[in-house]
Amino acid sequence: MLAALEVPLAISLAGRDTQRLVADRLADATRFATLAEPALRDTDTAELASELTRYDDVYHVGAVVVDQDAHQVVSSRPDLRLDDDALRQARRALEGREASEDGTVWPWRTDPLVVAVPVGRGGEVIGAVVTVSPVRTNANGVGSSWGILAGGGLVVLFAGIVAAWSLARWTLRPVAELDSAAHELAAGDLTVRVPAADGPPELRRLGTAFNEMAATVADSLERQRSFVSHASHQLRNPLTALRLRVEDLGIDLTEPQAIEGHRLAVEETERLGEVLDSLLALARAERGKFDLTDFDAGETAWARVLAWQPVAAKKDITLRYVRPPRPLRARAVRNAIDQALDALIDNAVKFSGPGTTVTVRPGADDNGVALHVIDNGPGLTEEQREQATERFWRAPDAQNVEGSGLGLPIVAVLVDASAGRFDLLPNEPSGLHARVWFPRAL
Repeated sequence: MLAALEVPLAISLAGRDTQRLVADRLADATRFATLAEPALRDTDTAELASELTRYDDVYHVGAVVVDQDAHQVVSSRPDLRLDDDALRQARRALEGREASEDGTVWPWRTDPLVVAVPVGRGGEVIGAVVTVSPVRTNANGVGSSWGILAGGGLVVLFAGIVAAWSLARWTLRPVAELDSAAHELAAGDLTVRVPAADGPPELRRLGTAFNEMAATVADSLERQRSFVSHASHQLRNPLTALRLRVEDLGIDLTEPQAIEGHRLAVEETERLGEVLDSLLALARAERGKFDLTDFDAGETAWARVLAWQPVAAKKDITLRYVRPPRPLRARAVRNAIDQALDALIDNAVKFSGPGTTVTVRPGADDNGVALHVIDNGPGLTEEQREQATERFWRAPDAQNVEGSGLGLPIVAVLVDASAGRFDLLPNEPSGLHARVWFPRAL
């Protein structure tokens, strides 16, 4: 918009100054034409030459009088000679026309401005007066006007940019805050809120609605977690009492069928207790934020391997540990590494089958610490690996194997709370490769 306004205005300023200059020179040339008529008729040009000389001395504008053949008769300076352009203008004047079409004076122009008027009266032309005006001063004046115009335009442009920037920040700041808060809420920070007192009214209302939504989501999740935690606690005591009574019933049983039924009932109560323990662990893992602590991942892994050795040996499974060449310090939620390894080793031992090997291998990886639990059992398909972290999910061929289906979801929650990564990968030629990654200790 500034360019559309200022460019025509700049052209208009140059044209205005040119018209003023041409008008002044035409007036001067017309005066000299009045003086030149009697001088040319009487061939007495002394007074005319004196006038032209004084004019040149005062205004530094050359003036020449030519006859009907365009020959110079008198000039303001002895060395002043008309060039081709000036002669062209003089011939136009000898035709009875004022010749002043010599273009616009632009700031970069260096050629002089030539103006010619005819000398004579009553339609008779006996000569012409030609003025040759330097335009440097006028061109500088036009350049100064353009500079002032450009400076004013820059000031207006800068003011417009500042105003637009301020308006844009005022308008977009709530959007940026809302975007940041939405990402934090999606990452699990349920306490995040946005200021709802800044920006346009529509964005203020949107901020208020977002805060209400975040509060509702946080309250709903907290109620859900509290319900799971309280329900698990409330069910624990009746379940313990039920298990004791079921065990007491087995004392008087003598028939083999009754004894087998009693054993299955006791196992079901134990399985229900494991489910409640897993629900409690999951509720604790999902509750709020956690403080991160530094751990020696290698030593923690070695301790868990030692703890699971008897279980693995009982099931005829080789549990192997690959010690890292140097200590590996990882940063994670307290007990996250222990619980993650317990769940992964438990699954590997439980589902691999007799005669297989389970390998636990810590190592430095991607500027952090990775813990690999690898078995050569039947493994999982790609679709099953994607579903394995869903709560209570069990593989189709593992429905009769004891377990709650909450081990891997607990691992995923603990690893996510530690800003880590949890991946289930295929092991070649068969088996499952579980990898948990934690950031390196600070």
